[in-house]
Amino acid sequence: MIEIKPVRSSQTTITELMIPSYANFGGKIHGGILLSLMDKVAYACSSKHAGAYCVTVSVDRVEFLQPVEVGELVSLHASVNYVGNSSMIVGIRVEAQNVKLGTITHTNSSYFTMVAKGDDDKPTKVPKLTLESEEQVRRFVEALRMKEIKTRIREALDDAKSGIEMPEAIELLKNERCIIDIR
Repeated sequence: MIEIKPVRSSQTTITELMIPSYANFGGKIHGGILLSLMDKVAYACSSKHAGAYCVTVSVDRVEFLQPVEVGELVSLHASVNYVGNSSMIVGIRVEAQNVKLGTITHTNSSYFTMVAKGDDDKPTKVPKLTLESEEQVRRFVEALRMKEIKTRIREALDDAKSGIEMPEAIELLKNERCIIDIR
């Protein structure tokens, strides 16, 4: 296995035409179609870096900034921003191109955490990442910070799900848009 790889060696772009069967009733491309394409490009990018089969572990910050229209070309640009022992954080930028107008719109961005799997289906070590620009250093540090925040959020969410007593719940819900009707 290669011990270290530069970011550029696994950067991946997938471009696909948005066809009518991808659209919702409002004529816009389904978010699920875009998520599926994002998962594909995250896999391609991470497996190129790892030299192994990779699986999606989590998806963070899926923000649909602009709608995507039928007939547009959607390009998904993926880059490994961070590597751990077996995990990688892949940053994805999605752009829609209106070929008639020649315009390109940034429609959404996201971060996929991927894990490399060995032939035994267990996590396997991935190559270190060579950072060759200030932008790549910035993205690696941002990914580290996001990992730390994500851990704190996961712990807080677990705390929020445990041990809610009925009197406390009733008090919390007084000003909310619900009616308690327990019989």
